[in-house]
Amino acid sequence: METNQTDIKLKTPIRCIVKLGGAAITCKNEFEKINEANLVTVSSQLREAMMFGSSSGSVLEMDWSKRPGMTESLVKVDDFKEQQVLDFSSFVVIHGAGSFGHFQASTSGVHRGGLNQPLVKAGFVATRISVSSTFIQIIGIKRGIPSVAMSPFSCGWSTRERNIASADVSAVVEALDSGFVPVLHGDAVLDEALGCTILSGDVIISHLAAHLKPQFVVFLTDVFGVYDRPPAEPNAVLLREIAVREDGSWSVVNPTLEDSDKQVEISVASHDTTGGMVTKISEAAMIAKHGIDVYIVKAATEHSLTALSGKLRDKIPDDWLGTVIRHVS
Repeated sequence: METNQTDIKLKTPIRCIVKLGGAAITCKNEFEKINEANLVTVSSQLREAMMFGSSSGSVLEMDWSKRPGMTESLVKVDDFKEQQVLDFSSFVVIHGAGSFGHFQASTSGVHRGGLNQPLVKAGFVATRISVSSTFIQIIGIKRGIPSVAMSPFSCGWSTRERNIASADVSAVVEALDSGFVPVLHGDAVLDEALGCTILSGDVIISHLAAHLKPQFVVFLTDVFGVYDRPPAEPNAVLLREIAVREDGSWSVVNPTLEDSDKQVEISVASHDTTGGMVTKISEAAMIAKHGIDVYIVKAATEHSLTALSGKLRDKIPDDWLGTVIRHVS
């Protein structure tokens, strides 16, 4: 795999990489509809986590756009002249597309390739228009987070038979070193063998974690964690801890399942072209192999704030709801 860099050096070690699941921040079964309440809460929690252990300072809007129906921007630019420099921990955010992009990709077959076909090419364009929406960035900016949107396609990321072939992370590093919070997303990209495909946010986060070496990784989802079966089914059990071995294989260590050989049953929405929870667990296991703790937790809850703040690294509270994925020797 070509990554275009051999030795990545950050001015400040990165604290956390966060994946905002598409199902948690959009209404995934409704075409291009944002879950605004969750987004506002998640953005507030992100800011609190980034400021953890330092003075909070005042929150000033960084979106200076004039909104429909307004005669002028509500931002008072002069306020920034007196603002103290805020001390943000280094975070990277990757968001899933949710109801943005998945329908276009699945309808046109972008994930299967065939860029020479008119429908696929049109679907590629339509998918990128949809996923390139800056709604996450705008919400973050409104919460005082200096976020900048970075598209994998525009940054030159590409695949070969759906595996990352080229992924230059230098732009992400430069943004981090400049004090910004890079915001990436799942994207339609060029594929050397297939012509094109979908690069999921879960694969992106795994690649970035391997190169940037964060202290921990958090997956924010629409459920409390990983279950032994689809969580809507009766008697579904939350898997609180999963151990990952050197070869990338994993097993449930808490709770003890009656059938230890039973495969965890996963459901994937019919329009989801990125693999859903199956991909999430696989990529989380690859991250944990590097000695990086991974927390899968429900977004916009007290449990997600605990995970984002790094409070789980020493001890997992008994009342915390989520899944911890860790490397074991």
